[in-house]
Amino acid sequence: MIKELVKDTDILSTRCEAATPEDAELAQDLVDTVLSLEEGACLAANQIGVTKAVVVYLDDDQTPHVLYNPKLLLGLGATKVIEGCLTLDEPSKVTRYAKIKVTFDELVDGTFRRRKRDYTGWTAQMIQHMIDHCNGKLV
Repeated sequence: MIKELVKDTDILSTRCEAATPEDAELAQDLVDTVLSLEEGACLAANQIGVTKAVVVYLDDDQTPHVLYNPKLLLGLGATKVIEGCLTLDEPSKVTRYAKIKVTFDELVDGTFRRRKRDYTGWTAQMIQHMIDHCNGKLV
């Protein structure tokens, strides 16, 4: 179901609780919502008012990818970038890594499977932004 975006900084600055396989409906709400947004590329659950560590991003083909409980393990090639956010009015200057290693849960047949992947470029930047949201960090 498409949800309304939340701009309440109290919610956005709250560290998200760990997600469970029962959060699959929440993940679908995130997918539906990000696909409905004209300029949306990624979304975290707290941006729709739910403080759970679930995020979604769209790849270059606009295919959604859901990450449960994402954590940044390693970042290489730090650089300063100006970044916008769907739930904050002003762009922010932040440090992002060009290449990252992330661990996350993937929902497979109703249970979580722990994954570890490397990401680069725009995808890496989106995932770092979403991990910040999960940690309650306002960019």
